[in-house]
Amino acid sequence: MQLRPNLATGLLAATLLAAPAAAFAWGDAGHEIVGTLAYQRLTPKAKKAVDALLAQDKDALTKPDFVSRATWADKFRDSDRNTTHVHYNATHQWHFVDIEIDGGTLDQACFGRPALPAGTPASQGQADACVVDKLVQFKQELADPATPTAEKTLALKFIMHFVGDIHQPLHSSDHHDKGGNGVAIEAPPSKAQGNLHAYWDTQLVQKLGSTVPVAAAAVAKLITAQNVALWSSGSIEDWAGESNARAKDTAYNFSGEKTFVDDHGGVGEVLDAQYAARALPVAKEALAKAGVRLANLLNEAFK
Repeated sequence: MQLRPNLATGLLAATLLAAPAAAFAWGDAGHEIVGTLAYQRLTPKAKKAVDALLAQDKDALTKPDFVSRATWADKFRDSDRNTTHVHYNATHQWHFVDIEIDGGTLDQACFGRPALPAGTPASQGQADACVVDKLVQFKQELADPATPTAEKTLALKFIMHFVGDIHQPLHSSDHHDKGGNGVAIEAPPSKAQGNLHAYWDTQLVQKLGSTVPVAAAAVAKLITAQNVALWSSGSIEDWAGESNARAKDTAYNFSGEKTFVDDHGGVGEVLDAQYAARALPVAKEALAKAGVRLANLLNEAFK
């Protein structure tokens, strides 16, 4: 998993807690798991169309294969994060939909849901837009034969990443804490301080397997015919609602957890084995859903 900001595991708490509101979901490994599962489920027609778009794409921010391109939107956003901030400012809000868990609404989290101006490519749309609305916009472009190849390629790469993002519970929720970035945590046996968002982005994924193929195989066991039928219904808005519900009942559920005083004098949460036992199945199912739904979206776009 990865947070909204491009946070690496093991950073000091001071760095983590100062991170901006935008972060990655699932980190590279999580997005690559989603990409692995989705690519396996593409129809021959969709796979041919996707492969053709990626084959002509000369962007060097990631490797050119489907699984690697699932991480591209993070790389693009952060490509000028420490310099001009053009890409960062234009796209960092697109990675999440921070619905407050104590009464927030989708409209509030999506900046009032402004319409994309007529004639404007989705890749050039407003900076203040949420992941729900960007997925809808890019999905429409991908399915439209009139969309220019360059824009269709961008739509594909954003979709491949954003479907993963929306399924990370802390990318679809907030508790006045930047989606968990402001919640200091310790995860025993380590005494290193991190934040809640980073824990969900990376540490839980690491528990699924030592490599992406191993973890993807573990997650794939959840992709039964019954689950596929269940997960294939509902809208993109519904996906955000599901993730928000998981944040309420699991990610922000610190029942029984000990607390500690963090490096800033605030209260942090000790995420013990019981918390991990509650959280890991939720993260695993979210990755499985994302893989199935990404494949469904692409299969529909290229039917």
